[in-house]
Amino acid sequence: MSALVRKEQVLKARRSAPLTVSLAGCASDVIESQVLRYDVFAREAGAKLHNTIDGIDHDCFDPHCEHVLVRDAETGMVVASTRILTCEQAQRTDGFYSATEFDIAPILAMPGRFMEIGRTCVHADYRHGAAITMLWKGISQFLESRGYDYLIGCASIGLHDGGTQAQAVMQRLRPRHMVPEDRRVTPLLPYPPRPVDASLAPMLPPLLKAYLRLGAQIGGEPFLDRDFNVADVFVLLGVDRLDARYARHFQVQQQAQAR
Repeated sequence: MSALVRKEQVLKARRSAPLTVSLAGCASDVIESQVLRYDVFAREAGAKLHNTIDGIDHDCFDPHCEHVLVRDAETGMVVASTRILTCEQAQRTDGFYSATEFDIAPILAMPGRFMEIGRTCVHADYRHGAAITMLWKGISQFLESRGYDYLIGCASIGLHDGGTQAQAVMQRLRPRHMVPEDRRVTPLLPYPPRPVDASLAPMLPPLLKAYLRLGAQIGGEPFLDRDFNVADVFVLLGVDRLDARYARHFQVQQQAQAR
């Protein structure tokens, strides 16, 4: 049996493997998430991570976050993860991670409680929809059970093509998905807009696509993250917009996975 055939068999098995989602319950769980982050961001995507130890991605926000882990139920391996920073926890970190990229004061002036997700990543062999679905299941359960009103975060658009897709994606987002003018965030390092062929079909990254399907809005123009070589857009999702859309979206996803 050739190595290529074996690899295809492994991928097929992983695509059909049952997945579970839970919050990290101990320090070793968090480390598993941090190892996956390093593999995806540094080894695979070539990001310049400034806080790493022996193949672990970590920063000052991690100790204050809840970490959502998706595991392959057959192997126990963490295959996707994200972290949650609540408004209460953010008081211990001098604010949300998003505030290191944007002036988010207009958003935080809104009444209600906020929680932020970040450092979302999925193992390359599990990027077929199910892992993202399970992540959102864990996120939404936390959001609703703890009584938060808004979910915020950043969604990245890769710049490996020189920014063509980032421009096409923003061209699609601006007319239909922006928050009202008085709620717009300001990027601390703006990603410079430039003309793009209007006929170019934008390819939305999976995380951004999931946000939009659930009713999220875009906070404004993107931030240029040079370390990750991406354009980050600020995302706002109100729980009042989530409920019906969430139910419909994940009902479809679960039915598709069952077939």
